[in-house]
Amino acid sequence: MATLLHIDSSVLPGEASSSRSVAAAFRTAWQEQHPRGTVIHRDLAADPVPHITAAAWSAGYTDPAEHSPEQAAAFAARLRLIEELEQADAVLIGAPMHNFSIPSTLKAWLDNVLLLGRTAGESPSVQGTPVTVIASRGGSYAPGTPREGFEFVRNYLEAVIGRTLGMDLDFIVPELTMAPRNPAMSELIPLYEASRKRAFEDAATKAKEVAERLAA
Repeated sequence: MATLLHIDSSVLPGEASSSRSVAAAFRTAWQEQHPRGTVIHRDLAADPVPHITAAAWSAGYTDPAEHSPEQAAAFAARLRLIEELEQADAVLIGAPMHNFSIPSTLKAWLDNVLLLGRTAGESPSVQGTPVTVIASRGGSYAPGTPREGFEFVRNYLEAVIGRTLGMDLDFIVPELTMAPRNPAMSELIPLYEASRKRAFEDAATKAKEVAERLAA
């Protein structure tokens, strides 16, 4: 049975969050393809993982037999997250842009699961696993826009998830999500609506593509 690891990190609940809404559409399409499959959902806003500590970090490069009690406890928590990632057949991540970058809760999760010599290095244990990131943002940071140089979500995740972890990374980008709330952006509402519509369509399509790939 296929397993989908679904990570949400938006501080906004339910439909108030574009990343959560589009991710939910992906998940629904996934479950239609895998009615007997498993979905593991981590809501990092509601239940954040610990930020990496000296004990958790150093334990990753120390013989387990030599771990202090503090290292052992911290590393056990990291291992649960790492094993959860390794056992997933596909991963779905909601990564809204917060102040030009990803939420700190998502950064904490990545810091925990990235372990040189296991999930990263010459032969990453999660290499090739398909990952779909819902990278929503309030404005537009696409090539050619005034804020293109402030795009630190896709660039960062490509470096960490795509290159360092070696996962098969794809993005769905709902943009201009602040247009309905910000009067100064009201003229951009049609573009926001088109982007939102396209994101939901892409989520359903991508979920089916990943499902078909795993079934092949």
